Amino acid sequence: MPAIEVGRICVKIRGREAGKKCVIVAIIDQNYVLVTGPKSLTGVRRRRVNINHVEPLDKKIDIRPEASDEEVLEAIRRAGLEDYMRQAVKPLLTL
Repeated sequence: MPAIEVGRICVKIRGREAGKKCVIVAIIDQNYVLVTGPKSLTGVRRRRVNINHVEPLDKKIDIRPEASDEEVLEAIRRAGLEDYMRQAVKPLLTL
């Protein structure tokens, strides 16, 4: 199972949005990915994130690369994961 892939649901473990779930929308390079919550659902806005600042989860949704926030939200609804995405997670601190 590739951990970092488009559509993978992750938890942010660093920054002001730590503990909130997001979806990988695109892989920028070997160090960065583009994620979105979308903001209306989880509070995570679309942004570039270091892969060391996200923790991949076991769930994945089917979206195309560079999908819009509306397409991501629709895919989350189709998968029945709205309540799951709203739940915050206490991030594990790794030092």
